[in-house]
Amino acid sequence: MRRRLNAKGLVLALPGGPLPTVRNRGGHLDVDSCTLEPGVRFELYPGSKIRIGKGVYLNRNVHIVAVAEVSIAWGTKIGWDVVIMDSDLHGHSGRPTMAKPVVIEENVWIGCRAVILKGVRIGRGAVIAAGAIVTRDVPPYAVVASPRAEVIFVGKEPAA
Repeated sequence: MRRRLNAKGLVLALPGGPLPTVRNRGGHLDVDSCTLEPGVRFELYPGSKIRIGKGVYLNRNVHIVAVAEVSIAWGTKIGWDVVIMDSDLHGHSGRPTMAKPVVIEENVWIGCRAVILKGVRIGRGAVIAAGAIVTRDVPPYAVVASPRAEVIFVGKEPAA
């Protein structure tokens, strides 16, 4: 794994199961100091980028797939079995595969078994509830829940 990981700091891979895996077909994986639980998987396609910021925590079996780019900013916490994909990985009706970057801003919390799909931007401080399927942008400090990822609350930026 070390040969496939461009780390800017300490990457802590916790024991207790399979080590994190990287399936790199010609992309670039850039990881700052973070924690990876057993079973985390990164999948990169030619010319793609995955960027993981400082203090990010990826729980067991998180799967991140990049055909274009997936960016996860500092302080984000991601629960078990979350899938983040910037593409459908196949075309439809004779059209080629379409990829759109996924951007997850700082201090986001993503609950267990959520799915984040292509072209989504999740604003800073947002909370994605367990099981949500996110197909559109989430505003900063919003809470989204249900499989339709409905916004159920939008907060304000904390006072400095």
